[in-house]
Formats: sequence, C-alpha cells, structure tokens
Amino acid sequence: MAAAPAFHNGSPLCYRGRMKPVLAFDAPVLMFGGPYSNLEALRAVLEEARRLAIPASRVICTGDTAAYGGDPRACVDLARASGIHVVMGNCEEQLAALAPDCGCGYAPGSACDRLSQAWFPFAGRELDDEARAWMGALPRRLDVTIGGLSLAVLHGGIHGISRFIHASTPARVKALDIETAGANGIVGGHCGIPFSQIIRGRLWHNPGVIGLPANDGTPRGWFSVLTPGAWAGSLLIEHIALDYDHTAAARSLRARGLPEEYALSLESGLWPSCDALPAAELKQTGKALSPGRIEWRRGDTAAEGPAWPAAAAAAPARLAPGKFADPARTLGGEARAHVALEKIDTLWINTGTLCNVACASCYIESTPRNDRLEYISAAEVSGYLDEIRRDSLPTRQIAFTGGEPFLNKALPAMLEDALSRGFEALVLTNAMKPMRRFLPELLALRDRYAGKLTLRVSIDHYSRELHELERGKRSWGPAIEGLRWLGGNGFKLDVAGRLFSGEAEGVVRAGYSRLFAELGIGLDAFDPVALMLFPEMDAGADVPEITESCWGILENSPADIMCATTRMVVKRKGAAKPAVLACTLIAYDEAFELGATLAEAARPVSLNHPHCAKFCVLGGAACSR
Repeated sequence: MAAAPAFHNGSPLCYRGRMKPVLAFDAPVLMFGGPYSNLEALRAVLEEARRLAIPASRVICTGDTAAYGGDPRACVDLARASGIHVVMGNCEEQLAALAPDCGCGYAPGSACDRLSQAWFPFAGRELDDEARAWMGALPRRLDVTIGGLSLAVLHGGIHGISRFIHASTPARVKALDIETAGANGIVGGHCGIPFSQIIRGRLWHNPGVIGLPANDGTPRGWFSVLTPGAWAGSLLIEHIALDYDHTAAARSLRARGLPEEYALSLESGLWPSCDALPAAELKQTGKALSPGRIEWRRGDTAAEGPAWPAAAAAAPARLAPGKFADPARTLGGEARAHVALEKIDTLWINTGTLCNVACASCYIESTPRNDRLEYISAAEVSGYLDEIRRDSLPTRQIAFTGGEPFLNKALPAMLEDALSRGFEALVLTNAMKPMRRFLPELLALRDRYAGKLTLRVSIDHYSRELHELERGKRSWGPAIEGLRWLGGNGFKLDVAGRLFSGEAEGVVRAGYSRLFAELGIGLDAFDPVALMLFPEMDAGADVPEITESCWGILENSPADIMCATTRMVVKRKGAAKPAVLACTLIAYDEAFELGATLAEAARPVSLNHPHCAKFCVLGGAACSR
C-alpha cells in the first residue's frame, strides 16, 4: 500500500502498509514533557503554543501530567480540555492502576523514593475516577510524521515506560530502541533533561519537561518545536526555554503541605535529589542550558553524535600517547604507584577463553573461536593447590573464570579438588547450556560441600532487551532458566551485572531487585557482593595515571586494590606450562605476567594499565567476594 498523504490536523492514516494510527503534519509541532502537576507551567506552555500559532492538534506531551506539584487535578483537567495529544507516562499508568508508587524504579530508601512517598499519595487523592480513566486510556506510543519523517513518541524507552534515557546513555542502547520502533527517530521524555542526538543517521530527541527545572540552576522549563526542514527528509529542531510564574507554583506546593524540597527546586533550578542521574549529567548540575537549534537530515551520518546541548556534544577524551608506557614513571615524571602482594586470598583459575556466546564487549574477548588461553587441566590446577599447601599460603578461595568455565570438561574435577582441600570455590558462568551438561555433578558437589561453592551468574541487565544487546539474541531465556535452576536447588548464588545501560547505579540495582523478586531468587540487589555491577572498561579512554602520592589524596590504600590479594593462573595457547598473572582483567599484556609459580608471582605490581586506574583505584571495584 502506498504511503498516505500528510494531514495538517493529525488524522490517522495507513503507515508502511499497516493499519496503524499516525499523526501526520507538514507544519511546526510543539512538544514538551512532564507538567508534573505544575499548573502555572502548563498554562505557560499552552500560551506559548498560541503565541507561535501552533494549534492544540499539533501539540504533544510526553506524559506525567500529574506528579510532584500542587495541582494534579487542575493539570489533568487543563490537558484534557486543551485538546493536545498526551502519551501515557509512568505516573499516569500507576495512578490509573491505583498502584502503590510512581513506578520510577527508584532505589528503596533513596531521596527520590522518600519524596515520592509524599507527593504520589497526594496526587492519587486529588484525582477522581474520570481522571484515572482518562489516564488509563492514554496511548503508550504515538506515531508521528513531520515533513515525511517518522517519529515514535514515547515516555521513557521503547522497552520500558520508566526507562531513564539520557544524553549520556550509550548510542548502541538508543539505537536498539530506534530500530525496534521502526521509525526514523524517537521522541522520549521521563529523564527530565532535554537533548538531541543523531544515532546512525536517526534521531533521539528529548524536548525536556516544564514542571521542574532541568537541574541547570535556572527555574525555567523546556519544550521544543519541530518544523519540516527546507530539504526533503530534514527537520529543524528548536530547544526553547519556558519562563513562567515559578514562584506561584512553589506557593502552591507549600500551601498543600508537599515536600519543601520541590518548592525550593522550582526556585533554585536544582533538583532535590540526583539519585537517578548518571555521572555525566551529574557533572552538569547547575550549569545553565542555552536555547539552541539543530537541523537533522534523515540518514546523515556525518552529524553523528550529540547535537544539542553543546556540553553533551563534547567527545570523550582519549588516552594521551605516552600514558601507561613506563612501569616506573607516569607521563608527568612522577613515581608510578605499585601494589605489594599482601596475601593470595583468592587464586583465580582461567579455564580457557572459549565461550558459547560472543558478547558485544568482553574484557577478555571470549568467543566461540578465541582460544588464546587454552583449556587448563585438572593436574595443572592441582599443582598450584599443592603449592598453596606446601608454602602454607593463607588462600581462602579458588575462583574459576573463562570464557565459559563449564566448556572445560575438567571443571568438576577441579572443583572437587579445591573443595576437598577445604577451599571455598567460586565459578563465574552464564548458566546456559554448557553448565546444564553438569547438573548431576553440581548437585553432588552441593551435597558434599554445603555452603562452600558459589556460582556467580552473568546477567548483564535486568531487562531481556539490553541483556541480549550485549550477549546476543536468545541468550536471555537460557540464562534465566539456569539462574532459576540454581536458586531452586539451593546453590549459593551471586549475580554479575554491567553498567553499560547508562543508568545510575541505584536505578540499575532497583531494576535487578524487581527481577529477582519476579524470579523468586533470594538475592539482595543492593548488596554489592550479591550483585556485582562492573563498569565499562575502555582501554582507549582517558584516565588519570596513579602515582604514589595518590594514595593519600584518594584516601585509600594499596591493600585495597585487587592485585594486593589475588593472582590468576592462565594457560597460553601453545605454552608448555601455565603462567601466573597479576589479575583477571589484563590477560594478554605480557608486562603483567609474573612467573610460573605463585612464589614467583609474589612480587609487587606496577599500576601501569588504564584498567588499574579506572576499575580498581578510582572505581573501587573487585572481582572476588
């Protein structure tokens, strides 16, 4: 079926051969998000639309009409009466369903969670059944064409109404949503801070919200106007600040006994809590945004990346040549930090780099084809356990990593050897098909060594979509099935996750908490051992070199760093015998190979790699329990 013509009034039409409601425009469209029960702001943005001669039929709100402010019923009534288009936000969804909270996914006990316990019940009391029915009937997505360009208008993300998607959210995460949406771009709200970004020639646009400031130190709200461009397949996007009577809005909050923090936020331009902000947005706190415009052309990859605001457009700094080159001195000539071995508390055994999946970004580059580290044998592992016993080393735990350790058929024998000698054992696994070949052996080990064996399952995100973005299609179901089997059979469990989604850590932990509850897995997602969240590691990104003087400045100690208490044994392809490395993160750099025995590997380690700085010293992360 041929594409239908555009209509000024936003009439539904046939879209890409499917009967699907689409609002089609060939004139400017005003977009905004989050009235948040701020009646003064909603009145002001509707007046701006009138001033710009944009009718209500070309005004779109990305949701959350009722939230933090003092006038939820009046805002809902005005939005309904105005005739504008409104997408369902998580607040509408939750209020319509008489849910107990706003559904933002805040970490329990956080400032955002505490404040929501005041404003959400107030909004619920103010709304009647008619208002709730209107909220519950709102579309979760509007499909819009402007000048022939297709845009999916959402509240959060295509895979979640309350997903926080910021300017700093990795492009590949946004690209997945755009691809799934089947559109030229996405207009999303929820995160509260406006931005525009070009991703693989497509658009992600957040017009901002009007009911709260953008955490930029000014009381203004933000909206946008999208106008068909001068060229076919182009769009002019204007980010516009909204001045309104924020003093009256703050008065309304106070008059209704709502949290003073929100009234102060309306006046100061700063959010009462930044719990949900990623690090990049947190750094922009208090820095005033300036109105701006961009022109986007469909498929134009030359403009790839953040387009507005300017602060978001800065490319991340890359590592300067000469950094981490000299094991004794930094690029600036200072004495490089070293870490002495305190004790080998955990001895890691890399069982081999072969894996049944090929992740998008694996620190050790494990794939079904990578055998740079070959399968280590049970006899070779036994030799290191003998050395521990012979030299009376205070080693507590033997940990097995890969690749996927269960691809090594000797793993059950290695585990039996370690556990029978009184060590604790830890296995890092994706809990997929390779593990399931050894279920009888695992049950036997559980029965013989109760409490001594822990399996840490890799679940890269709490959502199927982002887990599979990292691990590949059809990887979620088998991993969750394996996790459930382990939990249901009484194994000690940890989960290893990633922070690649760009969400704040508290938001990620809250997401895993919901997942564990749904699965009936008794893990505390806010326990940093039960759920280990690993930062993304880019060896090419700029990071400070760590000097001896840094210990005092950073108020930490060399004893806190992973290589003070761990070593890893690997078997390089074609090598006659295994080698001992400084840590699990740097498997291929020969400078971090310390010898063939644990005794030889007892020497200090020079922190001469970007991972040493980002992951261990500055990130405070560790791989062991």
